[in-house]
Amino acid sequence: MEKRINGADLWVETSGDPAGTPILLVGNTMLTWPDDLCARLAALRRFVVRYDLRGTGRSRTPGAAADPEAPDHTLRDLVADAAGVLDALDLPRAHVAGLGVGGWIAQLLALDHPDRVTTLTLIATRPTAPGPSDPDLPEHAPELMAHFRNPPEVDWADRESVVAFMLENARHMSGPEFDEAEAREAIEQIHYRTLATLDPGVDPGGAHRADQMATAFAALDSGPRWRERLGGITAPTLVVHGADDPFFPLGNARALAAEIPGAELLVLPGTGNGLPRRTWDTVVSAMLRHTS
Repeated sequence: MEKRINGADLWVETSGDPAGTPILLVGNTMLTWPDDLCARLAALRRFVVRYDLRGTGRSRTPGAAADPEAPDHTLRDLVADAAGVLDALDLPRAHVAGLGVGGWIAQLLALDHPDRVTTLTLIATRPTAPGPSDPDLPEHAPELMAHFRNPPEVDWADRESVVAFMLENARHMSGPEFDEAEAREAIEQIHYRTLATLDPGVDPGGAHRADQMATAFAALDSGPRWRERLGGITAPTLVVHGADDPFFPLGNARALAAEIPGAELLVLPGTGNGLPRRTWDTVVSAMLRHTS
């Protein structure tokens, strides 16, 4: 369903019993959180809310820049949108989980709107904005960055070319265990949805990259640092991270867990960036306990 929030038309989807425990899932698009994972949470009496960030998926901002990779909104606008999604659904507060770039939004929501966040779950993220990391935090793995700096030619108008490119990215992001069939299914689902919602005049490459890779965050105005404020987070916090994440190496999660008071760290062995299906039993169980 479409909701007008802070001047943007955001696509919001819910699953589960509205009388259940509300949990807001924040990612790049709503497909950052797979359908089956949301269904598992909903089956455990969670009222699951996910949405497309403005400029991704089916969310649109009238009058905004046509280039999905050159946003004219800021990170703080995205935080206000997250609070606005709760308002649109008449939810005074919710358990909040942020995955990847959604983790930045979730951290700032907990800091700037603490009354809206019952608990906080941070998955595969870090305590600093896009750009060079802090000296005490591990940077992206050199092998991964070498891959990104030398990408193959991609025909962004051709599905197989896009899927092959994204599969190779996923392989580099996955750590030691890679399920190609699972990765392909997720990539194709995002690809089809991007095509179905592509506005006239928008570069398909920019739209696919923004939806698949969250490239808009590279150009996003992230505003003031917040790492030094992490000690002010009052929501009980669970940090979940792959032991072999090459994009945000594990030291980032250790810093989050150390600097947020009382935070718990759950390390997923043999796991890279993200939440592959084989981790769901562990992660859903931990989220269920954390949000009870």
